[in-house]
Amino acid sequence: MKSYIHKIAAALAICLLPQVELQASSHREAPLIANDPLADNTDLYAFKSPCDPNKIVLIANYIPFEHPAGGPNWYTFGENIRYEIHIDNNANTPGDDIIYRFTFHRENEDGTTFFNIRLGRQNIKTTYTCERSIDGGASFTAIVTAGVVPPPNIGPRSINNATVGLGSDYGSLMTAAVQSPATGEKIFCGPIDDPFFVDLGGAFDAGGFRPSAQARDGLAKFNCHSIVIEVPVATLQKDGKTVSQAANILDPDFVIGVWASASRQQITTLSNNGDPAGVSGDWVQVSRLGMPLTNEAVIPIGSKDLWNRTNPYTGDLTFAANFSNPELALYMDDSQFGGAVPGLSALRIQANSLGAFDFRNGHSGLYALKNTAAVAGTALDDAAFGTVLLPNNTSPRAVDILPIFYTGVPNLRPYQLATGKGGDPLATGKPFINNFLPTLSDALRLNMAVPATPRNDPNFSSLGIVKAAVLGLTDPAYNADASLQFIPNMDGFPNGRRLEDDVTTIELQAVSGVALAAIGLWYDDFTGGSPVTAQLGNVLGFTAGVTHNDTTFQDCFPYVQQPWRGFNGDSYTGPGSTGIAGVGMGAPEAIMVAFPNPFSSMVNLKYKLAAKGVVSIRITDPVGRVVATIEAGSQPAGEYTTRWSGAGLTAGTYYAQITVNGKTFRSVKVVKVK
Repeated sequence: MKSYIHKIAAALAICLLPQVELQASSHREAPLIANDPLADNTDLYAFKSPCDPNKIVLIANYIPFEHPAGGPNWYTFGENIRYEIHIDNNANTPGDDIIYRFTFHRENEDGTTFFNIRLGRQNIKTTYTCERSIDGGASFTAIVTAGVVPPPNIGPRSINNATVGLGSDYGSLMTAAVQSPATGEKIFCGPIDDPFFVDLGGAFDAGGFRPSAQARDGLAKFNCHSIVIEVPVATLQKDGKTVSQAANILDPDFVIGVWASASRQQITTLSNNGDPAGVSGDWVQVSRLGMPLTNEAVIPIGSKDLWNRTNPYTGDLTFAANFSNPELALYMDDSQFGGAVPGLSALRIQANSLGAFDFRNGHSGLYALKNTAAVAGTALDDAAFGTVLLPNNTSPRAVDILPIFYTGVPNLRPYQLATGKGGDPLATGKPFINNFLPTLSDALRLNMAVPATPRNDPNFSSLGIVKAAVLGLTDPAYNADASLQFIPNMDGFPNGRRLEDDVTTIELQAVSGVALAAIGLWYDDFTGGSPVTAQLGNVLGFTAGVTHNDTTFQDCFPYVQQPWRGFNGDSYTGPGSTGIAGVGMGAPEAIMVAFPNPFSSMVNLKYKLAAKGVVSIRITDPVGRVVATIEAGSQPAGEYTTRWSGAGLTAGTYYAQITVNGKTFRSVKVVKVK
């Protein structure tokens, strides 16, 4: 996300419309890196594996807006670039503790053709080396050599056809590319469906966030390149402990900070004919990513390139003021520019919480409590972290936005749910998060002791910790007392980041003060009784429009989905055909997604037709038996949503498959819960 405010002359103030510009997580987020897409971090994920409680999944994505049909020079990882994933697991040691470094090599297997794939050969075939450092970068050991990157998913003749292409289905190519080094990791590098989702069109139009029915995912059907690592918890934990050795599910010794980067050497030498002749010099960081949306939503345009090249451990304090008074908050404040951005009208920051505390930009927040008996023994005490959290009387969000991005949130007063506090936000409440690693640097922090929420849990939510807080405050299963217990989605953003997490909505809600409300600093319309006021309801009901990815995710490793195919073809069945798509432009293309998913009774099946066609949708069980058929009839090109009731079915996994003009497209898995 990027945010700009274009100030115009006072005479035109009545027409003021601040330009709230959003970019997909970290897609083209800074001027310089926009010219170097192969080195551009797009997203970073870190989450507890839902398939193995002893594993952590780290995903670093690069190369924004890869069009699936972007040939003849298809997207691939760049040479002469160091792609790195950095892990900090100990606040007492400076800098990184563990680093995974990837370097890639490309070759043309057949320089006589202009095709990327022909007769079983690839242009450009990409391989990689993965090195690991467990001493903070002092030394590296290669754990994978000659790892294979799958080719782009060009089309059925290039991939499936045994005579013309590779003679394989794409899933098999991905599976064959998985590496399992002796050090215990699983590793995959290759093109994937870009898992991020955001309504770029609406957001770019002066913050014009649209409701879900009208929103359009600006990243739908784009790909990116991904580095996926599944790592044992014991490898990442600072003392080599396993999950079973954790003191509890919020054990502070199991917190890690993760960030990713790309670096290039300083000097590129060109030959007389203009071809690169070599690179030399020191390695320079040109892109980095920890928390999503930092460089888009928090760092101003004049500092974005500086941010990308800054070492987070030594330079991030320079940017702290941007978190203490985040620019986005100006568009949620009617005394500033809130009235000019109607797309954020549901979001308003506490200006008089509990009749005393104003968290609007430039106001005092909780500073009036500094060095008082009220904060003694809390995280706000100067003997603890008060010098950072309450630095002065004009940095109100140093108490919530700054720690979310720079330190993680501790399981200390006042950072516990209001449950059990008896109306005093500074009292001891119900623990719900502890990913505290006070390095004062931007990183995605994850407590590895927290269990994963099963993806078919009826309470699983893309709202992550926000949903965990709501359950801990309102659900009788969790709000009976202030004891520590697992609440679904305690493993969600900002405690790490799952592929499903709607980080745009969560961060906009956070800027609007939802974290403050969770700990008992209620919204201005709270007058006693229930804290679930209209203003809190507005904030919790707000979404950024697009709330889920355009396709499914894989249940287990590598979790990310296959890349979108550049060409689907028609019903070619000639020599070498696999019986699926071949050459031609005859058939319309259909794309379908399901939400909510998992579902308890009703599920929406949203699909898009590229051309007119006769549409039917079949719902089958895991063994292929048809349990329902939806006949939509002839429909012109466009987007449609069909609601289907599965209330009468038993809980379990089902598949929805759309057929257009007799051609069946990829099925979508839907999970029915009780």
